[in-house]
Amino acid sequence: MNLPEAGMLLRVFIGESDIYKGKALYEHIVLKARELNLAGATVIRGIMGFGADSRVHSAKLLQLSEDLPVIIEIVDVEEKLNTIIPFLDSVVTEGLITLERVRVIKYRHSDIKKEDSYDKN
Repeated sequence: MNLPEAGMLLRVFIGESDIYKGKALYEHIVLKARELNLAGATVIRGIMGFGADSRVHSAKLLQLSEDLPVIIEIVDVEEKLNTIIPFLDSVVTEGLITLERVRVIKYRHSDIKKEDSYDKN
């Protein structure tokens, strides 16, 4: 896959403990992005944050440490990112979704085939 220099970045801000159909919501989002042949997705776990409810979630607070902020970043062209937005609209019940322009400097993969290590169970 080749990406033009003018790409878009879709960010989804949710909680680590958000669940959809018995599995972590961030997993569903990444797998949906893969199913739609988007360029790639990355899940980032935050150490502190707050959202619309203004409640602070922090790794320092033991009672909240299991619901840390999670950001899923997906980069592709806008037309392809638009294919996942209806799915996100239906599964993200609390959170924030943003879309911004990015300049793609490099997007390459090795020609060596690697075994898919994701456990599909």
